[in-house]
Amino acid sequence: MTAVAVETRQARIVPALGRLATFVLVVAVLWGAWEGYKWLWETMGWTWPFVVDDTTMPHIHDILNAFREPITAGGPALIHPLLAAAWFTAKEALAGFALGAIFGFALAVVLVHSRLLERGLLPYVVASQTVPILAIAPMVVIGLGSKGVEGWKAVSVLAAYLTFFPVAINSLRGLKSADPRAFELMDSYAASSWSVLWRLRVPASLPYLFTALKISATAAVIGAIIGETPASIQEGLGGAIVNFNQYYSLQPTALWATNIVCAVLGLVLFGLVALTERLVLRRAPEHVA
Repeated sequence: MTAVAVETRQARIVPALGRLATFVLVVAVLWGAWEGYKWLWETMGWTWPFVVDDTTMPHIHDILNAFREPITAGGPALIHPLLAAAWFTAKEALAGFALGAIFGFALAVVLVHSRLLERGLLPYVVASQTVPILAIAPMVVIGLGSKGVEGWKAVSVLAAYLTFFPVAINSLRGLKSADPRAFELMDSYAASSWSVLWRLRVPASLPYLFTALKISATAAVIGAIIGETPASIQEGLGGAIVNFNQYYSLQPTALWATNIVCAVLGLVLFGLVALTERLVLRRAPEHVA
C-alpha cells in the first residue's frame, strides 16, 4: 500500500472516529443529565415543574430493558412488535415524503417562472402550515375514507402535507440562487426556459433542496404517526403509542421505548437523505476535478 493510499485511508478513518466519539459523548451526556435530574429531584423532593418518580421519569436502563421484555405473559419481546410497527409507519412516511417532495418541487418550479403566481399563491402556501396537523388529520382521513381511499394512503397524504412546504419554499429560493451572470450567459446563447431550468436553476437549488428534504424526512414521520390515530390504524407506531398510553401508569417503560423507536425512525430517514445529499453533491461540477 502506497503512502498516498495510507494517507487517504487515514483521512477517511479519523473523521469517522471523531464523529463516533462525538455521538458516544452526546449520548453519555444526555444519559447523565436524565439520571442526574431524576436523582436530584427525588432527593430534594421537588415537585416543579412535575413530580419526578419511576412513572414520570423511568431510569434509562429500565427503558432499554423494556425492549427485551414481553408485553404479555408468553408473548414476544417488545422490540419485535415495535420493529414491525416502525416498518409499517416507515412505509407510510416514505410514500408521503416522496409525494410531498415531488409536489413541493413542482410547485416551486411553477412559481419561479411566474411572478404573478408566486405573489398570488405563496401567501396561501404559508397559511396552509398555520393550521394544526391534529385538526387536519381527522378531516383528511375521514374525507378520503368516504371516497374509498385506504387508511394508510390517507396517512401518507398527511405526511405529504408536512413535507411539501419546506421543499417548496427552499426549492423556490434555490431556483433563484444562481449567479445572475450565469442567467445572462444563458440568454446570450438563446437558451430555452427548459434548458435554463435543468442546466442552471436545478443544480443551483440542490443544496437548498436537500436541506428541506432533511427537515421534511422527520416531519413525514410525525405526520404518519399522528395520522394513524384518526385512521384507527393499529399496525403502526401511532397505534402503539395510543395502546401503551392506556397502560402508562402500570407500565410506563413501554411508552418510553416506543418514543425511542419513533425518534430512531426519524433519524434513520434523516440519515438516508443526508447520505443521498453527500453522494449527489459530491458529483456536482464544482467538486469534480
